[in-house]
Amino acid sequence: MLSFLKNHPFGVEAFFKSSRVLTFAIPKEQIQHLIPECLHLDTFNNKWAFIAVAMVQTQNLRPKGIPPIFGSDFFLIGYRVFVRFKNNAGKNLRGLYILKSETDKKKMKFFGNIFTHYNYTTTDISQVKQGSTIEISSIKSGFKILVENTRNDNLLLPGGSPFPDWKAARRFAGPLPFTFSYMPDSNKVLIIEGVRENWTPTPLKVLSYNFSFLDKMKFTEIKLANAFTIENIPYHWKKGKIEQWKKEENSRAL
Repeated sequence: MLSFLKNHPFGVEAFFKSSRVLTFAIPKEQIQHLIPECLHLDTFNNKWAFIAVAMVQTQNLRPKGIPPIFGSDFFLIGYRVFVRFKNNAGKNLRGLYILKSETDKKKMKFFGNIFTHYNYTTTDISQVKQGSTIEISSIKSGFKILVENTRNDNLLLPGGSPFPDWKAARRFAGPLPFTFSYMPDSNKVLIIEGVRENWTPTPLKVLSYNFSFLDKMKFTEIKLANAFTIENIPYHWKKGKIEQWKKEENSRAL
């Protein structure tokens, strides 16, 4: 009866204390089955599709207009696919499709599952700074990354990245303007638009990484394509919009 609450019925705002995003390139044929039929993969050179792993220290998450003191602080790890959706106005929107969301706070899991379709689960998160590095890990979720915590303007792209340079890689750095959820029972698509200012990601040097979530996918080919970080960014999401997906029209548009 209260399922409409999952459709992001009001705007939300937050402050990103830090966000580190690792984006992996995978042959598009190996990812296609992970997204609903209303969405299309956002690819590079018509070969590579992408899954981003975002690790975000979030502060003061709350309904838009509510004072920050009433907001929630939490750590989020999200696995997202870069996609496109052609809306009823004919616009080809770039965005993300959420595969999995985890948080270190039970409160965020509770409210996140009331007001979104993202199926939050809780996990343990450890962040250890040592010298110029920071390690982020979770025993329950089976992931660990070690990154340089200093700026390096001469950083090279990860070995094997499909991108020719950081400028091309930046297009797949996230977050993208829109997030999409699909409701197959009604063929409706929920579109949530995110708004940010001064979003200038800095290339991040990754020393090591392991994500059991990706390992379980058993991709035959997967490459770290890029990694970026940002700090201290206000962010807000507009009220969700719902569109009826018209299968025949969208199929002809492919």
